[in-house]
Amino acid sequence: MRSLGSKICQTAQVDTKSSWRAISLAGARNTRLRAAVVGLGIQALEDHLPGLLTADGVELVAICDENPEVLRTQQPRFCVPGFSDFRQMFEAEQLDFVVVCVPHDVGRAVIEAAAEQRIHVLKEKPFATTLAEAKELAAICDKAGIQLMVTLQRRFNPIYTSFTQLAEQIGTPFAVDARYTLHVEDPSEGWRGSTAIAGGGCVIDMGYHLVDLILWYFGLPDRITADISVGARPDRTYDAEDTALIHFAYDSGFYGSLLLSRFIGPKTEEIRLVGNRGIVHLERGRIRRLTNGGDVIESLVREQGWPSAAAAQIDYFRQVIEGRKPNISGPQQNLAHMCFVAACYDSARARTSVNPKELL
Repeated sequence: MRSLGSKICQTAQVDTKSSWRAISLAGARNTRLRAAVVGLGIQALEDHLPGLLTADGVELVAICDENPEVLRTQQPRFCVPGFSDFRQMFEAEQLDFVVVCVPHDVGRAVIEAAAEQRIHVLKEKPFATTLAEAKELAAICDKAGIQLMVTLQRRFNPIYTSFTQLAEQIGTPFAVDARYTLHVEDPSEGWRGSTAIAGGGCVIDMGYHLVDLILWYFGLPDRITADISVGARPDRTYDAEDTALIHFAYDSGFYGSLLLSRFIGPKTEEIRLVGNRGIVHLERGRIRRLTNGGDVIESLVREQGWPSAAAAQIDYFRQVIEGRKPNISGPQQNLAHMCFVAACYDSARARTSVNPKELL
């Protein structure tokens, strides 16, 4: 579908666009990279689009959503061309990168189309719906020579980056307790209730952020044991897990537990690391160091920091594209995430522990 509210010159051919992109990136330090967004859901509207509008060195030039009504509503807000077909947008627009915020089963098609046009990809989590698909997408990105970075905004929030510094002050850590829960009245509602579309439930979707923090702070475990539930609403039909309880352990003796749920309220996100000389308690907007008895030694609070974290992530990805920063959340790194996720599902099916490292 043509853009809404504006006309676009269609005379540029693929070779012309490729030449333009090469020139653009060659002088990227002095130019703004041209970006588009595919999928205008809550994540795009609340995080990525505000981030694009405030980040340095980038310019929002197009938006895309398969729902024409969504386009009619949102296009006037951003005053850029709107498309209902991402392939047509990739052909029509000269893009340096695209932010992908689509249902999980659509992600592969968008990445493949972007790779064909040599357009870099900032992909809303998860990287893929299965480990096998993740390996295939990693090969596609490598062959096309494009950068793909999975959106993990917590890595750009000082509350979360402070964790390792405080962890060094609690002696020898031996256990970690983590949870990410929220209440969805009907877990069967929408595409997130279907494993065929979402790849799974709370583990691969919302849990991906906590999985990232575990891998960032502690590395990939040696053993994972998981139990999952689809029984929060027995009066509804769905197969994507609403709740998961995961135990993970390392050969060093360090171990932890992770509770994920789309049904257990209230909304909670926390990690509590216990050492022999104290505790680090990380929450969404606060991090504290405590004694083993629970007395607060120091605390850091950050309010209303998510929009700036999204902008920082986009700015970082711009520098990745320009070759000035390493890709800290690329396809190869996210294979470890997908191994963790796959190990959870394998463990739940087999009712035994699984070594995620063997899945690599």
